Amino acid sequence: MTSQRPDLTAELLRRRAADQHARGVREHGMVAPDLEAMRTVDADNIAALKRITAEHGWPGRTLVGDQATDAAWLLVQHSDADPEFQQHALTLLREAVTAGEAEPRHLAYLTDRCLFHQGEPQLYGTQYINGKQGLCPQTISDPDNLDTRRAGVGLGPFAAYDRQVRHPEN
Repeated sequence: MTSQRPDLTAELLRRRAADQHARGVREHGMVAPDLEAMRTVDADNIAALKRITAEHGWPGRTLVGDQATDAAWLLVQHSDADPEFQQHALTLLREAVTAGEAEPRHLAYLTDRCLFHQGEPQLYGTQYINGKQGLCPQTISDPDNLDTRRAGVGLGPFAAYDRQVRHPEN
């Protein structure tokens, strides 16, 4: 899909690359994240996303293409320093998903992230914390229906996701 705003597409993709680099993601594996760089990159990305969403709403498929709307979601997901903005972005993302301009799975991840910040149980089981016994999922609301909710937004079964998160080397 060709985007209406190739300049925003390029900006969002560049920002995603900086986000991932600061977090230690490399083409051939991981290195230790640079926490100071993460804070700097995140602050810069939050400011840019506020500017973009104020002017355009959620940067969806038509505006920036699939890869860049994916990048926008990742940047918002990492905007933990500004939970109010994440909550605002959640509203915009929900509208974009309804309009077919963004992925439902992105809405699931950001919903869980916002619920985590509010101290509420998550709905889709996407958010983990590093506890005494390694990574463990945050509290999940109505776990008996978790896989049904996950399937409804295009996510696979929780058990498979849990294995992937806890044991990425397998």
